[in-house]
Amino acid sequence: MKTRRARVLSASYVAAAFLVTGGFAIQGHAQAANYQNTLNNVYQHAFTELATAMSEVNTSLQKLSYASSPTLVSSLCTELFGKTTAAQMALGELPYSNVELEQTATFIAKVGDYAVALSRNAAINGACSDEERQNLQNLAGAASSLSQMLEDLSSDIYRNVVTIDDLNQAKARLTAATEQAGEVTAGSSYQNIESEFPELPTLVYDGPFSEHLSNRAPKLLEGNEDVTQEQALDAAAKFLGVKRDILALSNTLEGNLPGWGFSATFEGGEVYVEVARKGGVVVQMINSRPAGEAAFSAEEATQEGLAFLQAHGYENLVPTYYISKANLLTINLAAVQDGVILYPDLIKVSVALDTCRVMGFDARGYLMNHTQRTLPQPTVSQEEAQGKVDGSLEVLSYQLALIPTSGEYEILCHEFKCQTEDGRHYLFYINVETGNEERILLLLEDESGTLVI
Repeated sequence: MKTRRARVLSASYVAAAFLVTGGFAIQGHAQAANYQNTLNNVYQHAFTELATAMSEVNTSLQKLSYASSPTLVSSLCTELFGKTTAAQMALGELPYSNVELEQTATFIAKVGDYAVALSRNAAINGACSDEERQNLQNLAGAASSLSQMLEDLSSDIYRNVVTIDDLNQAKARLTAATEQAGEVTAGSSYQNIESEFPELPTLVYDGPFSEHLSNRAPKLLEGNEDVTQEQALDAAAKFLGVKRDILALSNTLEGNLPGWGFSATFEGGEVYVEVARKGGVVVQMINSRPAGEAAFSAEEATQEGLAFLQAHGYENLVPTYYISKANLLTINLAAVQDGVILYPDLIKVSVALDTCRVMGFDARGYLMNHTQRTLPQPTVSQEEAQGKVDGSLEVLSYQLALIPTSGEYEILCHEFKCQTEDGRHYLFYINVETGNEERILLLLEDESGTLVI
């Protein structure tokens, strides 16, 4: 009797366990379905927002191309920048935006940056030029085409003609995994949009997307002969003071500074060196060895950095600012010409505070920009320029400085380091030819060094 009762109880427990397990499975399945529905709603909303934002970008571009007053141009530029920001936010919600939507993302960023440049230009020179108006109309045409394609895709998604990829589907498709036969997804559909992307106008302006930047050559290396990979290896070994046979080729470099990267393991760290094909000049060096407890001061490390640079042929440099992290002191140094500090010609050198040895070197800014310049004669005096600085600030120091613009042009300025009543420090840059206030930078200073923002 007990045995029969035990069997009944056991069967009841097993049945209950299956019911509980089944309940959890059903609940989990329902939660997964709800999660998927939520994701679908998020992605559908993102597509709708992206299509709407692109339509508004097109409208703003059209209006801006006909604006004739500087005030209205600046206002519409602000509006256009806001629309491109909204489009970028919507684009960022899609699971494949950082890989497949490169042309769309570049277009949106380019339009936003162009709007900023036009607004700045309008404040100085007035309304848009004929060339800028034509650029705006061409950008509007591209925005209109892109907007229509996005609206069509958004409509297909809404009518379930196209399904929305979730993150796992997108990853699988992006890694060339098989896609369900006959299934059309939003991501694969967007690939068609990217392949049919409208032609964009050539923009030459003071900004990072300007066409003149894409083909920039390093000024310091102009006229130098190309070296072979073997010659570059010799240059890397000489720079490090090691035998060449411990170095191995890591990668081949393209872009504005084509060349080769070499690596080696010695003295407790992995060392990587890049050598430019043009002239066989070392572009940068990184030693991964972690620094131990500090035994040298920032001043001693700075002097060691200067001596290292001089030994490698870099003269007429002055330290600007430094920052210390994990007992590694990184010093920014700029070139000087006729008493003018040249901020575009920047070199960075990192020195370990435990050994006072150089662990990092980066000359990209110097190689790209350094040349003998013909600097303009100031037509705005130091006294006139200082009058542009807020009177509540105390001027601590002054110098002439050449600063880069966002489009890699250069402006000679009066630089004033100023202090507020509560001890904060700012840098003010006044154009020596126009007297315009070109830039204000905040110095964040603490025991680790100075950060300029």
